[in-house]
Amino acid sequence: MAFEQPSLKGRALRLLSTREHSRLELERKLARFEQVPGELTQALDELQAKGFISEQRVVESVLHRRAAKLGATRIRQELQDKGLDRTLVEQALAELKDSELTRAREVWRRKYDAAPASPAERARQQRFLLTRGFSAEVVRRVLVGAGAQDDE
Repeated sequence: MAFEQPSLKGRALRLLSTREHSRLELERKLARFEQVPGELTQALDELQAKGFISEQRVVESVLHRRAAKLGATRIRQELQDKGLDRTLVEQALAELKDSELTRAREVWRRKYDAAPASPAERARQQRFLLTRGFSAEVVRRVLVGAGAQDDE
């Protein structure tokens, strides 16, 4: 009994059923299964024409999943790694700008229950927020606010 491998389009649809993928992500994941040159491009063109692949939905998905945990810098990197249009990425980040400080405070609050008591602890908390993609200015404001417990 011969087992037939799924088509490239079938594989792409399976990937898209789990979460939104950009065209570049699908190309990366499916390139090893392409048997005839141009076959993958054709399959992805068809899926894109039918609306199965949408850069806008990828952006919305990333923002929905990641904005509560990450700053704009990390989100920008994630969106760029997906090969999305630069204009679309910048529009998405502009939407996040207003909530950056609030989101950073919430991320900090979930991890730490008190303002840093020593310079070493302050540096540790700063590194934590910086690696989450929050800007140095936002990190400074979070930690200053943590000491004063103010809401600017």
